[in-house]
Amino acid sequence: MSERQYNTIELFAGCGGLLDGFKQTGSYNTLACVEWEKKQCEVLRERLKTKYKYKNANEIVLNFDIQRTDELLEGWSDEKYSSSIGLNKIVDNRVVDIISGGPPCQAYSMAGRIQDKDGMRNDYRNYLFESYIKIVEEYRPKVFVFENVEGILSAKPGGINIIDEITAKFEEANYTITKEIRKNALLDFSEYGVPQKRKRVIIVGLNNEYFKQPDQVLQRFYNVLLPQYKSEKVLTVKDAIFDLPHFEISDVEYKVGRKNYSHTPHVTGVPQHEPRFHNKRDVEIFKTLSYDILTGQNKYTSSSALQELYTKMTGKTSNVHKYHVLRWDKPSNTIPAHLKKDGLRHIHPDHKQARTITVREAARLQTFCDDFIFSDSTSKNYEMIGNAVSPRFAYKLGLAINKMMKEEGY
Repeated sequence: MSERQYNTIELFAGCGGLLDGFKQTGSYNTLACVEWEKKQCEVLRERLKTKYKYKNANEIVLNFDIQRTDELLEGWSDEKYSSSIGLNKIVDNRVVDIISGGPPCQAYSMAGRIQDKDGMRNDYRNYLFESYIKIVEEYRPKVFVFENVEGILSAKPGGINIIDEITAKFEEANYTITKEIRKNALLDFSEYGVPQKRKRVIIVGLNNEYFKQPDQVLQRFYNVLLPQYKSEKVLTVKDAIFDLPHFEISDVEYKVGRKNYSHTPHVTGVPQHEPRFHNKRDVEIFKTLSYDILTGQNKYTSSSALQELYTKMTGKTSNVHKYHVLRWDKPSNTIPAHLKKDGLRHIHPDHKQARTITVREAARLQTFCDDFIFSDSTSKNYEMIGNAVSPRFAYKLGLAINKMMKEEGY
């Protein structure tokens, strides 16, 4: 346990991936979390209670809309979000050392822009960073951590480059961030022990009242301190999920309670490791694709071949290929929130199982521990996991920030 614990507030906390990684370091004390999705708050409260023994988890995990900033600070009571004494009374004049979190990324993601007819230019989520900055200005932490998708670097809602606007707002608030965001702050989590190709922008901001040479401190942070925590080897899908119980294709589809199953067993003893239902057509497609890779035939490795297979098997056409089989010997492709819709781009490598990945497999590829329980519906659990910061990366980020703070005398 570190001698000194830094007080933190987490905004847009989700189910708590970033928080969990920070807590694993032993160097951070969570004062409060803010999240507007009710189920994510329930998951986070339970994690704080069971894993980290917080007795006040119900009070400090605030289910509320951050855009209602004044109420968030001073307290509220309404039908949708229940009631709270507010952030100011919870913080109770304690020093806030770090504020962390990332606004919802759909408005910045390339996928979101492709799917939206206006390219997400009019999406209110483009401006949630303004609420983030208001909380930073209220508590003036020494450091903030702002996490988001790579697409934020090219997003231009209203024709304005969002990253330039964010940079200007932080400068106005008297914080310094790196001037070379793409070079320094765009990080590949697979380099930090996450068995997944996942690029995210991690902007660390320094309060100019505390850091007299913030540019130099940030250069050292990104180029010396954080890289010290890179992994010696790149972890693979096999490293992450190979030891989990396997499933067999059932001869007949069956039902247990309200759920349909195409694989057996449906109960494994591992939390939330149960197979999704797949119709016979999809099972056959998964088997064909994974066997093609296993045997080295590689007939379906091009986009055009996958599109042709999709049309042949479904009678539909698609401008993008729908399928991707995970490779045992490589990191997974990015685990997205879209997993809640289907798992066609996350097909298990074993052709004998011929299925998409389970909630627990998605969680492992995101580096959540098996004792981290997601308590919503299966589709919503996939969404939570896909939206989260990978805890193992967050752990290493927390170690690097701790080292930076110590070096600067805090």
